[in-house]
Amino acid sequence: MTITITAFERSPDGGKGLARDTRVRWALEEVGQPYTVRLVSFAAMKEPAHLALHPFGQMPTYQEGDLALFETGAIVLHLAERHVGLLPDDANARARAIAWMFAALNTVEPPILELATARLFERDRPWHTERLPLVEDRVRQRLDQLSDRLGDADWLDGAFSAGDLMMVSVLLRLKPSGMLDGHPKLAAYVARGEARPAYKRAFAAQLAVNNPQVAG
Repeated sequence: MTITITAFERSPDGGKGLARDTRVRWALEEVGQPYTVRLVSFAAMKEPAHLALHPFGQMPTYQEGDLALFETGAIVLHLAERHVGLLPDDANARARAIAWMFAALNTVEPPILELATARLFERDRPWHTERLPLVEDRVRQRLDQLSDRLGDADWLDGAFSAGDLMMVSVLLRLKPSGMLDGHPKLAAYVARGEARPAYKRAFAAQLAVNNPQVAG
């Protein structure tokens, strides 16, 4: 059955790999599954046809036969469980990889998204100057904890897994802020993720939609 994902017709990040469809593209590339992409405009995201796939009117979605999924964590986990390449064979290691997926989305990403909101949309608020350092401190705390756990290892728990895919995808959101510069182990960790051939293919595919001349 053909796999179809949806992606922004014009991504808010201009094809820099921060849109969440990149995570799904990366997972599909890692497990070697071909897929097609249906591009959706901002207006179409709020129309009934898309809301039937994603009740919150967001991106991306995943369709395979009668199965329709939303939320990148659920989509990547589905792919990892169905195909070899993103979860270890050992049951305990498999469970730990899934735990890291949840940690990326539930523990590390929220303060990073809060930082992006504070920097992009709250700069004109009277309390912005006082709030921003507090948000930055919360991000640094998570980065400190994650860096301590990663240590000198290449990946979070042995071989590369879906947990690393999600964590690197989340940390990539910090690149524009420069906050990874103070955590060289995490910066190197993200660079290892970006160096993977599957990630490069996913990034190029998303870039081609938004900047076809650059991608070509």
